[in-house]
Amino acid sequence: MSFVQNFPFFSIIIAMFSGIVSSVLDGKKARNLSLVMIAVTTALSAGTLAFCLGTGESYTFMMGHFPAPWGNEIRAGVLEGVTAVFFGVIMFLAVIGGLEHTAEDVEEKKLNLFYIMIDLMLSSLLALVYTNDLFTAYVFVEINTIAGCGLIMIRQKGRSMSAAIRYMIMSQLGSGLFLIGLSILYDVTGHLLMSPAKESVEMLVAEGSYRLPLLVIMAVIGVGLAIKSGLYPFHYWIPDTYGYATPTASAVLSGLVSKGYIFLLIKIFYRVLGYENLVSSQMANVLYVFGIVGMVMGSLHAIHETDTRRMTAYSSVAQIGYIYMGIGLGTSYGMVAAVFHIFTHSATKALLFISAVGLYEVSGDKKDYVSLRGAGYRNPLAGIGFTVGSLSMVGFPMLSGFISKLLFATSALESPHKMLPTLIVLAVSTTLNAVYFLRLVITLYSRRRPEDAPIPETVPRKSWHLRLAILCFIGVNLVLGLASQPIVQAITDGLAMFG
Repeated sequence: MSFVQNFPFFSIIIAMFSGIVSSVLDGKKARNLSLVMIAVTTALSAGTLAFCLGTGESYTFMMGHFPAPWGNEIRAGVLEGVTAVFFGVIMFLAVIGGLEHTAEDVEEKKLNLFYIMIDLMLSSLLALVYTNDLFTAYVFVEINTIAGCGLIMIRQKGRSMSAAIRYMIMSQLGSGLFLIGLSILYDVTGHLLMSPAKESVEMLVAEGSYRLPLLVIMAVIGVGLAIKSGLYPFHYWIPDTYGYATPTASAVLSGLVSKGYIFLLIKIFYRVLGYENLVSSQMANVLYVFGIVGMVMGSLHAIHETDTRRMTAYSSVAQIGYIYMGIGLGTSYGMVAAVFHIFTHSATKALLFISAVGLYEVSGDKKDYVSLRGAGYRNPLAGIGFTVGSLSMVGFPMLSGFISKLLFATSALESPHKMLPTLIVLAVSTTLNAVYFLRLVITLYSRRRPEDAPIPETVPRKSWHLRLAILCFIGVNLVLGLASQPIVQAITDGLAMFG
């Protein structure tokens, strides 16, 4: 075994160990350790990706060198490597961009706890990406939930406590359903490792036995992870959660957490239950319907919001609907589009939340449309960042959102029965996206009126961290928009390895 093949295991352990060490450090040292840890684990994930691209194959790493079905396995391939690298980059930029505000919003004696949650969050995300064991996946789903709840409530301002409670209640409901599904699957197949479980499922399907239990497993696991990822109508925890956390926490929660659950769901569909079984059982159609409804309803909620934080949060409901719509198309191209949109939404939504911080700074820390009038002039870089993110969400050419919508439209052509509704909903959703995002962009570059309430005379903070994060997020968005073909090809190859 090559030494590089240990990197996924090292990444997860390093992230967890950093959280343990940070518990005895002060806030500044915990912050520095987290940044170093994120950089190191991202480099290790890049090494794993390079190795898998070189071999053209995925591989399994046995924890403790115990073989299946007793051992705990990690499995790495091209898609896992790309996703892990991408998650690491987004996490690093989100932490960098919110450094000053994190120090202000979190009590000094609790600052190290914030970075402990960041460490545990990254560890759980990497585990969800790499694990080949279902029970290990459940354990890290719970770690992810606890870390996410901690990131929300640690601010202890405004509605952050109630948002954390709502997040915990909905997350535990989703986790409970997920655990019930795993329990039934284990009872039916006798396996928790993904590969042996899939062999048992294929045998049961061929025999025509346990049809109802298998359908229940698909439904319960699908609903459980849909709740945790915020699919409409299980989205009611999202607006407060994303809107009242610290800037870093909002960027991480909106950009990464829900995507980790969706990635796990895709793995289970491919490696355990069989994607063809999902399609033949009509479960794909159910996800498709919820997805297209979420695309429209999330945007309608966003249009009616006057608080820009909640507007941006509701737009996530619509974008998660895009992902589930792609999964529900039941085609390989639909899944490629869904995975690419995971990357698109992660980068773009983090850019929006981080850029919004700079706009709020020069608007008396107010978030309503009237107070933000002219904020694009008062903080030009933040205005440009928010504009780029908004145009990406609308689907402007050269940006990542355009490629996502192009992939969805192209994949719809391969599904004759779903082609027309998909194209119609894409057009409707894009129009609605333009209504609320471009309305805010226009507001940012509109001169203040004499009747507008005065705002404190403020200037943008001299925060090179925030400026660097905005510039890098814009760069990531442009890379996804202008150099998408290698990424799409890597996703395609990675999904082929999934099977």
